[in-house]
Amino acid sequence: MKLYIKALFLFTLSFLAVGAKTHAQDFKPGHFPDRVILTWAADPATSQTVNWRTDTTIKASKAQIKAEDSNPALEQSITSYEATSTLLGSGNNYEIAKYHHVTFTNLKPETVYAYRVGSGEHWSEWFQFTTASVNHKPFSFIYLGDAQNDIRSKWSRVIRKAFSHQPDARFIIHAGDLINRSNNDQEWGEWHYGGGFINGMIPSLPAPGNHEYVRDDKRKLVLDPHWGVQYTFAGNGPKGLEESVYYVDYQDMRIISLDSQMIILDENSAKAEYEWLEKVLKENKKLWTVITFHHPIFSTAKSRDNKEFRERFKPLFDQYHVDLVLQGHDHTYSRGQNLPRGLSGREVNGPVYLVSVAGPKMYQVDGAKWMDVSLENTQLFQVIHVDGANLKFEAYKTSGELFDAFSLKKAGRDHAAAFTDLNPAKNTKP
Repeated sequence: MKLYIKALFLFTLSFLAVGAKTHAQDFKPGHFPDRVILTWAADPATSQTVNWRTDTTIKASKAQIKAEDSNPALEQSITSYEATSTLLGSGNNYEIAKYHHVTFTNLKPETVYAYRVGSGEHWSEWFQFTTASVNHKPFSFIYLGDAQNDIRSKWSRVIRKAFSHQPDARFIIHAGDLINRSNNDQEWGEWHYGGGFINGMIPSLPAPGNHEYVRDDKRKLVLDPHWGVQYTFAGNGPKGLEESVYYVDYQDMRIISLDSQMIILDENSAKAEYEWLEKVLKENKKLWTVITFHHPIFSTAKSRDNKEFRERFKPLFDQYHVDLVLQGHDHTYSRGQNLPRGLSGREVNGPVYLVSVAGPKMYQVDGAKWMDVSLENTQLFQVIHVDGANLKFEAYKTSGELFDAFSLKKAGRDHAAAFTDLNPAKNTKP
């Protein structure tokens, strides 16, 4: 009887182990390109950067491109680019792999292109992207808060719903904590799996969060090594932070991405980012200015307040009439503009501050006074529409239900935008 019970126990353990392996997704690199993702290292009207991964048997890789003419003979009349390749060494939670990137240049503005990446007999499918206009034509983009947990299982449907809602979005802003554990290739595999072909068609503009960092044996903050090899930017950030701090000009909008983890935890980095940001804002000639980073300077939780960050950077946002500040970290939704100013009242000309969450990890709102709208326990995506001097912001639940909205109207780059609340709950007539 004892032998029977022991045998049954061992069988059960082996069954569970097999079951666990069966349900695990294999994200190991192979001969064929994977994790194909668009970013920008130069002007979005005349260039496009693409990144991808293979195993180490692929010694050299390339990208091929042509203006889309709807002809199935895509291999004809193409332009080829040799890739820059980087070896990502083995770590505790990832295997050695090759990461490649190419920046297509001398492209025509406002044009659909087809491209593929690979080498020899191992090629990706053909993807498409559209270059920006040199004129101020209408465009839309997507903003997503933290993905972080259960990425493949529960976050994937959010980015896919956002895409199905706005398939012509020109880029996607990710406000940090794209994964939960830094240096974890399995989680990066889930993130790329969730985005799938969307990442190969719509450029990503991610800001790092605290979960993209780890401290080394000397207690120094280190950015996940995946970051620099899978996202290629212009390198226009402050010295030493070129991989995580950058700006992109898209038509008449400047999008600035900060590294709030380093601002909060490293004084030298905070000073460097402040001085860099002041220069980037001062030199900005674009009508609209959007800033994204991870840690909210106005938090939805009293225990997560970032007072020093706020007191240092908010005056710059106000002085240079920043329009939107897109944040994550708090795992709730919140929106506010008329922000507290001591005991003397509330100012009306600052940016609109947003906090949102796309993944399934949720926190609570504990009644911070700065919020005009808030929501708990809900996964969301946001779509922003820009048409000349008019901007419309829409926040959607994953079901597709419109939850919050507002518009901004800009009289000039040296003026704060005029705000109109379009929240459906506030504007529904009885």
